[in-house]
Amino acid sequence: MNGTDREIEELVLKESIVSATGLRPDSLQVGIKGDPSLRETALYRTKYPNVMDQVFGQVQPRLADLLLHRGTYRIYIGFNSAEIRTTSIFDPLREETHAAEKFLDEDYLERHFPLLPFDEKVQAMRDIYEGLMHSRLYARLPSYWRSIFEKRHASWKPMEKDQVPSILATLKVLRDMPDYYLRSTTLCLVQDLIRMQFNCDGTQLVRTDNYARFLEENFG
Repeated sequence: MNGTDREIEELVLKESIVSATGLRPDSLQVGIKGDPSLRETALYRTKYPNVMDQVFGQVQPRLADLLLHRGTYRIYIGFNSAEIRTTSIFDPLREETHAAEKFLDEDYLERHFPLLPFDEKVQAMRDIYEGLMHSRLYARLPSYWRSIFEKRHASWKPMEKDQVPSILATLKVLRDMPDYYLRSTTLCLVQDLIRMQFNCDGTQLVRTDNYARFLEENFG
């Protein structure tokens, strides 16, 4: 590769839509266009309610509980598929898939999602990255990648606790919209970012501190 480590580091961060440090500072939100046929036919496709639509009002506080009081740090909510995918700090390299209606059973949550206070979970995230940065694997990284990770690690903060329930509370409204409605969304405490896919096409990536503005500008 041509260029100094600093030049390559700056290029890596500039080229990525969501880089190792998140959305670029000048990007409060980013839209990635998908299949144009989805956009062109969105208003002609009938929307059918499913299990997730029926139970989400009850499931919503359980999802907040996972992020705030249990080991889960990332949640994918598939409204069309009625599935919920979770990733736990206890097993960070694997993703689990759950049927939405299972979250109505409190005993199911107790069996599958061990309790862990939010602050301890955040510290565990720091510890995992700290351990990686002192591993033999880390030494295999090019120096410009080590620089990116070290700077991010020094300044990293998780998604704010109070943002979790407020974001989840808006999803039903976005799902119930008659024309361009929410198909899926991902919340991750590690990245201060919300991923949303609507029935029209593509993906919307929004920084959490810009989420309220995004809703106001696009949905009134």
